[in-house]
Amino acid sequence: MEFKDIIYEVRDRIAFITINRPKALNALLMNTKKELGDAIDAVAADDNVLGVIITGNGRAFCAGTDISEIPVDEAGIRAMSKKAHILFNKFDELGKPIIAAVNGYALGGGSELVLACDIVIASSKAKFGMPEIDLGVNCCYGGTQRLPRLVGTMVAKEMLFTGKQLSAEEAKALGMVNRVVEHAEVLAEAEKLMKEIIGKAPIAVKYNKYLINRGMDKTFPDALDYEEEISGIVFTTEDAKEGLKAFLEKRKPVFRGK
Repeated sequence: MEFKDIIYEVRDRIAFITINRPKALNALLMNTKKELGDAIDAVAADDNVLGVIITGNGRAFCAGTDISEIPVDEAGIRAMSKKAHILFNKFDELGKPIIAAVNGYALGGGSELVLACDIVIASSKAKFGMPEIDLGVNCCYGGTQRLPRLVGTMVAKEMLFTGKQLSAEEAKALGMVNRVVEHAEVLAEAEKLMKEIIGKAPIAVKYNKYLINRGMDKTFPDALDYEEEISGIVFTTEDAKEGLKAFLEKRKPVFRGK
């Protein structure tokens, strides 16, 4: 598969997706978003890939939507928003973990891209924020919904009402970032964590992701029912049997995703 705006490569069962528009601070063109979607589709279809790491080339992770392509009419804006929602919904529904290795600016749509990932490792130089308010508009790639679900409504309102940029440590304190590391170590730290995750049972990882993502939108009783349903599936897999057997035999389990 050939790409123009991203670099896609697989190493050690991990798909590395690098947004590759450094001169534009990796701003998202329509084509960039399409290629990100195609890359996620490729991951979903490849049983050899167990996880994804997304990063940016240069001094930015992603500076948001490329303003040169922002529509000027209501129908165009709604279509742009819808396509972004479809893209980031693919992140939610991918049964494999996605880590954002945030190497620099993650602003606007870049922060919304981060919010769609499962785990975030940030460089000490990273910056986060949704400055759309300074353009007289709102973020429309899911940020108004994902952000309050992650950090709470009051914090989200302050961020969205002011457009304030956050340092990596500030974002971590709010729960937007898992770990902050030295700039040169961000990709290596993301890879180290991903290797730890993909060493676990893939089916259990997949359904833990679904339980969290889908359960958050259910009532608590319905979410518990969903957990009960999924547990019935996971606990009867070959991996579950292997995990129990390995525990009793005091050895490391060998999971096969079955």
